[in-house]
Amino acid sequence: MHAWLCENPVGVDALTWTEMPTPQPKAGEVLIEIKAASLNFPDLLIVQNKYQMKPALPFVPGSEYAGVIQAVGDGVSHLQVGQHVACLSGTGGFGTHTLAPAALCMPLPAGFPFVDAAAFIMIYATSYHALVDRAQLKPGETVLVLGAAGGVGTAAIQIAKACGARVIAAASSDEKCALCKSIGADATINYATENLREAIKTLTEGHGPDVIYDPVGGDFTEPAFRSIAWRGRYLVVGFASGPIPTMPLNLVLLKGASIVGVFWGDFAKREPQANAAMMMELSQWYGQGKIKPVIDRTLPMAELKAAYAHMGSRGVMGKLVMVN
Repeated sequence: MHAWLCENPVGVDALTWTEMPTPQPKAGEVLIEIKAASLNFPDLLIVQNKYQMKPALPFVPGSEYAGVIQAVGDGVSHLQVGQHVACLSGTGGFGTHTLAPAALCMPLPAGFPFVDAAAFIMIYATSYHALVDRAQLKPGETVLVLGAAGGVGTAAIQIAKACGARVIAAASSDEKCALCKSIGADATINYATENLREAIKTLTEGHGPDVIYDPVGGDFTEPAFRSIAWRGRYLVVGFASGPIPTMPLNLVLLKGASIVGVFWGDFAKREPQANAAMMMELSQWYGQGKIKPVIDRTLPMAELKAAYAHMGSRGVMGKLVMVN
């Protein structure tokens, strides 16, 4: 097998395409032949030693992937050789094969393409957990999605629409806003050229959004929160812009609003049954055509460094997927 090996987490340039022995699964593991692997923001942070999870060196990055089971370890009874699965295990995806915990593998129904499957779990699980579980989104409410053209942003638009909400998508270019419109957003804001607060006020007729989905952080957090509706819910999903914002707590009091943390990874560990039920529903929604990952582009696995560069340019719309 071959894989992109990180022996020193000082950045993407230090990754090397390395031949190594194909491992055999231990108890509770499966060996997966990787067909596709998506690039997520944590995959960039982890090779820069900036992510909260610090895997033992050396490691193979690539948190999310899909492929075909080649072998199963002892005690694995719900999966079999030849089965198609998707997995989000944190590492291991950027190669031709990997070992994965069987408990983290999502069996794929017939007709679920590997490229879509590799771009599915993280963005839809995060967005469903945020909007449905944490925000308790109701039909007819208005959702503002920041960073709306990214992976989790595009998933949030689709899930909010599936729940019967009105969606305002905020992104950094007209091209990204057009993409958001094409997947269901009712209105858009280009916050590179428009005043965010004034645009929100106009589009909500002064009411403000009931739910704000924020995977970006940084400079837009406070003006967005100042625009939230009475009893609004502000979803803290991530900090893709880099800076972690601070918030004057008097604004929370004056708005009667809630700041709600969204940590899907820990939810999945602490509440595995609820997470499994959520993933089953999301799989059904995919089959019904309610949701479908937006794929920015696919690239050969050998071009991983070019994919990282594209992600670093902030030009990605939806998800980047590497294929073998």
